[in-house]
Amino acid sequence: MDLPPDHEYLCPDGGTGEVLDPPPLDAVDDAALTPEALAENAPRLETVVQLLNRPALARIYVYACYKGPVTPPAIMDALDLSKSTTYEYVDTLTELGLVERDDSTRPQRVTAEPLVILEQYASIIITPTVLHAIGLQEVDEDIAYFVERHGVGKLVAALRGAGLHFAGKTTQRMVATDIDVRDTEAMMIVYALRPALALGRDHDPYFAYLFPDVHDQLDLPEPDDEAGDSEQSPATSADE
Repeated sequence: MDLPPDHEYLCPDGGTGEVLDPPPLDAVDDAALTPEALAENAPRLETVVQLLNRPALARIYVYACYKGPVTPPAIMDALDLSKSTTYEYVDTLTELGLVERDDSTRPQRVTAEPLVILEQYASIIITPTVLHAIGLQEVDEDIAYFVERHGVGKLVAALRGAGLHFAGKTTQRMVATDIDVRDTEAMMIVYALRPALALGRDHDPYFAYLFPDVHDQLDLPEPDDEAGDSEQSPATSADE
């Protein structure tokens, strides 16, 4: 996937602040993107995603981002949400400036622009792929367990490690060492994150910001049709 041209929706705070010009790709180098560096910056990540610290909101945002314009009933069906919850979350995302709602049609239609969020060009990068990974904890017990145990910041580090693994650049055991988790936890999270990587590869225009070195080399299954779905993690042993 080629990097997008200059994009007016490149915002440092999730869509409510001053618009920035897209940084050059080399502003995020390999050293800044190592899983170890991302893990070290995990506490700072919490402030970046403060507006999206509810995974259910992240799921709806990513679905609208990948599938929009989409109606609230379609969101309800795809993500298995109640009507009241769907409209409440759409209202919240609209107030945060993360989605746009067209009330001129019935039912209304929701759209969202893909965002890439960088914290002063440091090794904290949030794209729709990352937000999808965060949102999947609502429907994937393995991801929920990992976030409860290690936090959202380390989940992003694991996402980067998983991408490198599926590009053939690292093993699950190396991912475990890089982000300081147990081998079994690395095995679990690497496979649990495949849906976010597969959909991000095909739909996230900023995917290459997260994986500038291997974005076109990931060996992944075809993504599910729905951005909110997760697939069952297969039982396997950590590789050497």
